Amino acid sequence: MENNNTSFRRFFGASLTILGVVVVLFALVAFLSEGKPVLGLHVSKAESAAPFIVGMIFLVTGVNLVRES
Repeated sequence: MENNNTSFRRFFGASLTILGVVVVLFALVAFLSEGKPVLGLHVSKAESAAPFIVGMIFLVTGVNLVRES
């Protein structure tokens, strides 16, 4: 049963890591877009901080889950 739990933690950690990278990249592109729509969303420079912070949380959490399992 321990192996199943470890596999789930690695899968969930990898998923969070990938999601975090995608969200951080979206935030960076939105920050550099100078007010133009990004993927159909209008995100100002100030509003791009929120997805960046959320993406970093996902990224760090995912890396820690993979590293500890």
